[in-house]
Amino acid sequence: SSLSVIGTWYVTAVIIIKYIWPDKELMPVEIPTSPSSWTAVFNAMPTICFGFQCHVSSVPVFNSMKQPEVKTWGAVVTAAMVIALFVYTGTGVCGFLTFGASVEQDVLMSYPSNDIPIALARAFIILCVLTSYPILHFCGRAVLEGLWLRYTGVTVEEDVVRERRRRLLQTVTWFLLTLLLALFIPDIGKVISVIGGLAACFIFVFPGLCLIQAKLSEIQETRAISWWAYVSYGVFMVTLGAFIFGQTTANAIFVDLTA
Repeated sequence: SSLSVIGTWYVTAVIIIKYIWPDKELMPVEIPTSPSSWTAVFNAMPTICFGFQCHVSSVPVFNSMKQPEVKTWGAVVTAAMVIALFVYTGTGVCGFLTFGASVEQDVLMSYPSNDIPIALARAFIILCVLTSYPILHFCGRAVLEGLWLRYTGVTVEEDVVRERRRRLLQTVTWFLLTLLLALFIPDIGKVISVIGGLAACFIFVFPGLCLIQAKLSEIQETRAISWWAYVSYGVFMVTLGAFIFGQTTANAIFVDLTA
């Protein structure tokens, strides 16, 4: 929603302003200029993949457009990615330059609790979660509903009454599970480190497989160089995504979860 976008802009603006004009209570910190090891570079991939994982909500966004056309939808996706890039870059860079290696997983937690602009930024984060949660929940519920109808062999029109009951049950169960996970796993960094590897599959592996399948399904007597280039690019995406998934997931299990 528009309120969610405004909220993220406000959070980014506050962090940038706090870096340019820091509070007197903030002491100068040491800023690491190089990773501790070469594998540490890939440890940032789960967060990056998790942040740019917009595939799930793309279908509802397309269906809610006044003119659902591929060209217009491409412009919307590009604009969303550009906004996300500036928001993530501004927040991450300025937050890291402000607190250095001591920065918290949630950068807002590094600031004093009595800071009014930061408190307002935290309120905007809550607003962002509240406005984006129904969209993502709708996507998950639609997947579960589709699997159930396919398993039972019943159409949507024939199962209207039961669909309403399942919708209520799924919504309550989904919300309670989310609440329990939030209560017992307060460090969101560990969650992102685990499921960020799965996000790499959404960004690299699945699109690469779709590209390979799309090119293999083409009926051509002679395959041009462009055909081989697309297939090679698809294989590269699948390989890169599999490597990121394996490396980051193994690192999250053996380092983050056992720490």
